[in-house]
Amino acid sequence: MTEFLTAASSGLGLGSIYALLALGFVIIYKSMRVISFAQPAFMMSGAILVSYLVPTVGFVLAVIIGTLGIALLALVVERIAIRPMVGKAVFVIAIITIGVDVVVRVVAGAFVGVDGRVMGDPWGLDATRIGDVTIAHRHLAAFVTAAVIVAALFAFFRFTSLGLAMRAAALDQEAAMAQGINVGTVFAASWALAGGLAAVAGVFAATGGTLDQNLWVIALAALPVIILGGLDSLGGAVVAGLLIGVSQEVVATYHRDLFPGLDSNIGYITPYVLMLLVLLVRPYGLFGTKEIERV
Repeated sequence: MTEFLTAASSGLGLGSIYALLALGFVIIYKSMRVISFAQPAFMMSGAILVSYLVPTVGFVLAVIIGTLGIALLALVVERIAIRPMVGKAVFVIAIITIGVDVVVRVVAGAFVGVDGRVMGDPWGLDATRIGDVTIAHRHLAAFVTAAVIVAALFAFFRFTSLGLAMRAAALDQEAAMAQGINVGTVFAASWALAGGLAAVAGVFAATGGTLDQNLWVIALAALPVIILGGLDSLGGAVVAGLLIGVSQEVVATYHRDLFPGLDSNIGYITPYVLMLLVLLVRPYGLFGTKEIERV
């Protein structure tokens, strides 16, 4: 039981990273009905930018500046590459986001170098022990930070005029425009929020290890998260992110007992297996909106 709880605590930290990434995917999807494949590039760019800022301004201020910087970068990308494509087929915009991802990652990767970069671990390698359960401080920090950001996001969408405008546009863009809502502003805000969330996720993914050009691969697990939770569900993204994170760490801990014939750690494929199993029962995800079409 102790080993299981320790793995679960690590999974909550990993799941918090997945949840932050997934929230960015969902916010853009709800506003534009398109999946942005540029999130991995924003995550990697955010981690790289923060790694350069930390020695100068300290970790906390570096994260704030880095988050705002990547949010601004996402805003510029939306304005230059995405806004002219509004009204085109959804798959066209999705392909453009893939191109954006490649370009941004190549440019950002030039600042990593061959040996990678070390951001350090501002929480140290210490851990808190509750009984026999060990909880790493970096996992606790990721979980608490994600919880604060999620609470702030839900408050933003419920109590601010821009948040309410984004919710209205997500329900019906034409009706929102008829009520005087600037849908272009909604698109820009959604990309800025998604970019900032990806940057924070990148910081937690990079701390405690070496930041290299393969960091973006972590973001691929966010795709099963949004499909599992539901493409249009913010709450689903959070729940699915934590669920997949815990499942992945538990399987990684017990994989030799569960699958003795496999030498490789199959924890990495857990998100995709879990996604497929759920989709067999609920094609719209755990919390996704079921669409009914009359013919």
